[in-house]
Amino acid sequence: MHDIDYLERRGVPGVFVASDTFIDAAETQSAGLGLDVAGVYVAHPIQDRTDEEMTALADGAIDALLGALTGPA
Repeated sequence: MHDIDYLERRGVPGVFVASDTFIDAAETQSAGLGLDVAGVYVAHPIQDRTDEEMTALADGAIDALLGALTGPA
């Protein structure tokens, strides 16, 4: 969250990606830092996934990521 904050405050658009287990934590930390940044959540867990499963997660998230980066500010 601090990385996306650093970039956003310098005018570099960004989107954070986290697994859906961390939705509440990400929203709490964003609020605590005073951030209004875009986030995309993918299915949890991440660490034990195969390369093929990770590719499928990325393929499923790409439209949301691009939309968050190129959509209305």
